[in-house]
This record gives sequence, structure tokens and C-alpha cells, in this order.
Amino acid sequence: MRIGIRTKQVAGVMAIVGLALTVLGGWYLAALTQILLESSRSRARIVANVIYQRSFTVYNASASDPVAALREDAGLRNILESYMFGENMDNAAICDADNRVLVDMDPTRINTTLPPVTPANDLNDLIDRQGALARFRAIWWKTPGKFEFTMPLMADPRPASIRITVNTWLLREEMLKHLQQPLFGAAAVLIASIVVAIFLAQLVLRPIHVIRSGLARLGRGEINVDVELPPDAELTDLGASFRQVTARLAADRTDRDGKHAIESFVEQLEDAVAVFGPDGALRFSNAAMDTALGLPAETPHDPPPDATVQSLLPADHPYRVTVEAALAGRPTDATTTAVPDAGQRLVTASLVPGADGAPLGVLLVSRNLAYINQVESTLSYSRKLSALNRLTAGIAHEIKNPLNATMIHLELLRMELADREQPLEHVNVIARQVRRLDEVVQGFLKFTRPEDLHLRAVDLGGVFDQIRPIVEAEAQKHRVEIAVDLPRGLPPIEGDATLLEQAFLNLALNACQAMPEGGRLTVSAQAEPARRISIDVQDTGTGIAPEHLSKIFDLYFTTKAHGSGIGLSLVFRTVQLHNGEIEVQSTLGHGTRFRIHLNQAAHMLQAAGG
Repeated sequence: MRIGIRTKQVAGVMAIVGLALTVLGGWYLAALTQILLESSRSRARIVANVIYQRSFTVYNASASDPVAALREDAGLRNILESYMFGENMDNAAICDADNRVLVDMDPTRINTTLPPVTPANDLNDLIDRQGALARFRAIWWKTPGKFEFTMPLMADPRPASIRITVNTWLLREEMLKHLQQPLFGAAAVLIASIVVAIFLAQLVLRPIHVIRSGLARLGRGEINVDVELPPDAELTDLGASFRQVTARLAADRTDRDGKHAIESFVEQLEDAVAVFGPDGALRFSNAAMDTALGLPAETPHDPPPDATVQSLLPADHPYRVTVEAALAGRPTDATTTAVPDAGQRLVTASLVPGADGAPLGVLLVSRNLAYINQVESTLSYSRKLSALNRLTAGIAHEIKNPLNATMIHLELLRMELADREQPLEHVNVIARQVRRLDEVVQGFLKFTRPEDLHLRAVDLGGVFDQIRPIVEAEAQKHRVEIAVDLPRGLPPIEGDATLLEQAFLNLALNACQAMPEGGRLTVSAQAEPARRISIDVQDTGTGIAPEHLSKIFDLYFTTKAHGSGIGLSLVFRTVQLHNGEIEVQSTLGHGTRFRIHLNQAAHMLQAAGG
């Protein structure tokens, strides 16, 4: 069981107070015992002196039988009766040398023999020769609890003595009366010390709570955290040390974040980038360069300690030739060359100078010319496609207006022919075809019309919660079981919630319709590297024929009897608008799986929270 600092501190204060009370209590008990015994002996001595004076007078006045005179003396009897029940005393007697009782308050004890007085029951010996512990034990544990105080009375004709009996039980009762008030005082001191110890513990531990709160803020990612500590000398130094540590952590975090951002940026480059030291040792390489250097992709930023450009590449490799030329100080202009397993690349190597002018290393950059050409081709194609979209949208709009006029006049013609009771078969055929043409134009306009995207952080669970009632209604008609597997803690995606809901709804409805005899629809998602999310929509339906796989995203292509051929095209267009990719795998008779890759919205959340 772990004990807290506060409990230890309170226990320490209680131990100190308890020890002090124990020491003081022991001293007080020893002093009280000594005082009570001394007072008892003083009272016994007084009683013995009074008895001695009366006995001496009676003894000298009697000539025939002094013992009988003592027994018959009324004054002596009154003295014995008056002092017999004094404080702590319960008997007083006159005995001869053989301890035989000569005079006693109780006549039945006369001529009886009392036990002799020994050091074990001698009051004088207890007080003068025994220690404090022995005196304390004599009062509390002696059985029988009696001590004798003796005084010589006479020696002629036979020796005699006065014996006063002190009862320790009476001493114990008197001691208890004297201990009541100190015990209450000790209890009050103990309670007060507990209260003071708790208050002091709170006061002393407050800086620890403040520091713990500061550490918790550091753990949450805050930087430059300051703590307000009391203005004590030690705590002032501790606060200054804490501020220095937080400042150092903030600087390290800033450097680390900047380094991580640079590494992430370089990692995403299509260009292959590497940094070599002055001795040719590899210091850094991104994923694109790792392939050429033959390094494992799992450790792109932690190259082997013995990795050098000479050990990684053959002597005639363009990268090695370029790096060695740069290290030798020869001109290294950008050159286009064929790199093994990489195609045509634009290779450059630049010296990285240090503060003293000495080179720190070489920066090697290899640019993929095929990718550049592809990007340029894609940009050119996009510009042409944009112009074509504007043209086709205008044409569709121009077609739609005559179609509307045609439909109006067909309805008027239908009304006139209906009044003349002439056959309407040809008019109905024309009307159906015009409607069909209008639907085609509407779909074409919907597909080519640019969308206004409202990008935000979208929770996939919320998207599927919105479309699930519609999908379940369709699934019940086809006896389809639905399973949604979205891991807890899945990052949100960056997208337009409305467009994504429509896209996933189209995929789910198509999957249900592809299972007319029942089956299972599975929707799952998982996080991918490079801040991506993959979403799978998989069915166990009839599947798609191999010759149709390349056409399913074409506008108006459909294999359904009453399909429009627009749904999957809109799904493809939505994925493109979100800078994503969509893949499809299908096997006839076993089902189809659509996999969509979208971007995480982590950076959007950070921007919103920062």
C-alpha cells in the first residue's frame, strides 16, 4: 500500500508530538508517584509521632503493667481511631519485638502476629532505595498492595514499635484523580497537533500541486508553462528551474516539430532527396531515394551507420558519380540521365556550406521527368476538359429549352387529338422519347455542373448513421444483412458531408440491388499511412463481368434494365473532387468490393484547436 506525502507528513508530526507527550507523561508519572509516596510517608510519620507521644506518657505513668495500661488508655484508643482511616492508611498498631500485636483498634487482632517488615514491604526502602519504575510498579501491580512504616517505641522492658500500614489501592485511586486533567490536556494537544499537521501539510504540499498542474499542462502539449510558487528562497530557485526546463522543452518541441514538418514535406516529394556528409556517409534520404539506394522503407530517416555513397552504389551509378564530383569540387550542373530502375531523371548535387566555409555535405536531388511530363499533361488535359465542360453545358442548356417547348406542344396536341377521338399512339411514343432525352440532358447537366465544396472535418460514423435508414429499407427488400465496422478512434476525413453521404448511399444501394437473393453488405474503414483513410463497401452479390469493369464509371453506362448510368459516375466525380482514389475488385458470382481512399482531416482539427 502506497502512502502519500501528506499522510507521511501528518504521521511524522504525530510521531514527534506523541514522543514528546510520552516523555512528558513518563516524567509526570514518576514525579507524581514520588510525591504521593512521600506525602503518604509524611502522614504516616505524623501519626506515628502522635502515637509515640501518647504511648510514652502512658508507659512511664504505669508502674505495674505498661502493656495493659496502653491497651486500656482511652486517649491512645481515640488516637488510633482518628488516624486509622486517614488518607492512604488503613491500620495503625503497636507491636513487640516478635511482631505480636500489643495495641490495635480491632481487639480481635491483639496478641496476633503480623508478618515481619522486609525491604519488599518497607515504605522507607521503597522511597529511598528503589527507582521510579519500581515505585510505579509497586503502586499498580503489587499484591497485596500494602507497605509498612515503622517507628521504635521503647526498648525496656521489651522492645516495641509502631507500625503504620499504607494501602497502594488508595494511592492508585488518588493517582487516577490527579491524572484525569493531564490526560484530557494530552488528548487536546494531540487533536490540535493533527489539525496543525494537516494545515502544514497542505501549505507545504501546495507547491507540489502547482508543479504537478504545470506538468499536466506540459503533458497536454502546452508550451512555455509558468508556475506561481510562494516567494521562498528554495521555491524561487525551483520555479526558476521549472521555467528553464519548460523553455528548453518548448524550444526542443519547436525544433522537433519543424524538423518533422520538413521531413514530412520531403517525404511526400516525388523527387528523390538525399544528404551525404563530407566523407560520403549517408545522413538522410526520403522514401523515393531509399529505393535507389537499396535501403529498407521502414527506416527512411535512420540509415545504417556504415552507409556511404561508395558502399550503397556502384562506381558508374549516376548518383554516385554526381555526389563524388560535388565533393571533389567539380561543377555539377543539372543533367538529364537514365538511372537504373528509375527512368529518365534530372540529377543535381549541391554543396552545403558550413559557418566556417567548410562544406557540411552534399544535397542530392533526383527529379522524375516522367512524372513532370505526366503532371504537365494532366494540367493540359484539365484545361481542355474544363473548356469542354463549359461547351457541353452550354449545348445541353440550349437543347433543354427546345425540349421543354416540344413537351408543352405535345401535351397541347394530345389534348386536341383526345377531343377528336383520334389514336394517340404516335404522340405517346414521341412524348416518351422526349422525356427520356430530357432525363439524359438533366443527368448530363448534373454531372458537368461544378459543385461548391464545403470542406470540413467529417466523421465517417455520422455519415453512415445518416444513410443507414435508407440502406436498411432497401436491404430488407432483398434480405441483405448489413455490417458496419468502423474502428473507435478513427480520424475524421476532410470532405463535404452532403456529397459523401450521396456517394456512399449510391454504392450501398447498388450493392443491395446486386444481391437479389440475399447476402451480406460490409462497410469498413481503416487508417492508412500518409494521413489517409480507406473505406471498403463490399457485397456478396452477382459481381461485375471483367469486360465491364473498365466502363462502370462511364456516364450513362449501366447493366441494369432500368438503370440511368449516372450513380457510379457521380461517385467517381465526388471522389475526384475530394482528391481521393477509388478502386474496384469484382468476381462473378462472389461479389464486388469498392475501396475509396480519402484524406484525413487531422490538420484541420489542429488548425481549429490552435
